[in-house]
Formats: sequence, C-alpha cells, structure tokens
Amino acid sequence: MSVSQRSAVAASAASAAAAETKTGTEAAADAAVVSGLAQAGWAVYPGFVAADQVLSLLALAHAADAAGELRPAAIGAGDARRMRADIRGDRICWIEPPGAYPSESALLARLDRLRSNVNRELQLGLFDLECHYALYPAGARYTRHRDRFAGDDRRALSCVLYLNSAWCSADGGQLRLHLDGGRCVDVPPEGGTLAAFLSERIEHEVLPATRDRASIAGWFRRRAARG
Repeated sequence: MSVSQRSAVAASAASAAAAETKTGTEAAADAAVVSGLAQAGWAVYPGFVAADQVLSLLALAHAADAAGELRPAAIGAGDARRMRADIRGDRICWIEPPGAYPSESALLARLDRLRSNVNRELQLGLFDLECHYALYPAGARYTRHRDRFAGDDRRALSCVLYLNSAWCSADGGQLRLHLDGGRCVDVPPEGGTLAAFLSERIEHEVLPATRDRASIAGWFRRRAARG
C-alpha cells in the first residue's frame, strides 16, 4: 500500500470515528431530553449544539437584524394579535427551510432528529417545526405565558436554543419555568443550551437582561385536528 493510500485509509477511519462520536453525543443528548420530558415535562441540555455552530447562528441573527429583517414580535393570533412591548419586547425573524443558510439547515436537521426520537419514546405525534430568531435588547422581557393560542392546540413541544457567548448570572435574562406547586426553575441563556418543555403544561417567562440576549425559539407541532 502506498503512502497516499495509507493516508486516505487513515483519513477515512478518522472521519468514521468522528461521525460515530457525534452520533453517540447526539443520542445521549436526546435521551436526556426525552427523560426530562417524560419525568417532569421539561428538560435542559447544555451543549446541545457545538460552539462553532452557535457562533455561526448568532452571526446570522445579527446580520438579519442589521438588514432590518427582525421585526418587533406581537402577542396573540388572528383578531387578537397586537403589539405590547410591555409584555413582549423581542424582535424576531422566522427561519424558513427554503433558502436557509447551511448552519440553519444543520440545526433544523438536528432538531428533526430530536423530534423523531421524542415521538418514538413518548408518542407525542410531533409533525413539524416552526422557529424564529429572537433578539431581546437589554431590559426587554416576555411576561408569564403558555405557548398555545386560543382554539389552536397544534403546538405541543416548545424549545429554545441559546446563542449567547460568555454569559454570566449577573447578566440576567433567564428563562423562568413555572412548575407545579409554585416552584420555579431559572435557565441561564448560555450559548448552545437547549431548553424544551411541553407547550400546554409549562407556563414560562423571559426575565430582563443587562445586555442583548439572542436565541432561536421553536415549536414542534401536531397535525391540526379534523373538525
């Protein structure tokens, strides 16, 4: 075997080993998320995506914002839709699969694998995903709410992926989950962390931060019920 052939074999083996490691890491993450959802209705997993992908997604969010593509978010739906910055203060831009950038497509594919694993283990009937960038300027918040519109039960599983680098507790901006018995859990918005929770069950809010706060918020949906 020539030197070039040995090099090709070694490179192929290294690539296979890296792919196997990635697959194992994803399986562990998905198993932890499934376990948390099954036991408590919520789960938090740091390092759900790699740091380089987080940086790429954050750069895309900032570029979209600079281009004027992020708009102030509304609350409610249909005739009840309205702007209330005192209730919800973020700017958003939806991520659509057609025309998505490579790091966005990679994230959508990763979340779809999570969807498949959640469906297999918990039989939630998750069908598709809608998601958007969310940028909260310093001081902005989103008051306590559930991720369900009146008369629309399609949203079943909420998820938030954080894109913030070098975040510390003094920065604030935690996701506060309101649990049974008056308990609360505060989730720091650290880059790469995924928070997932049952949309109908878990009330939550976004606390104000002392610096800009970036994330991708998404909802796995069931098929619409037939009337």
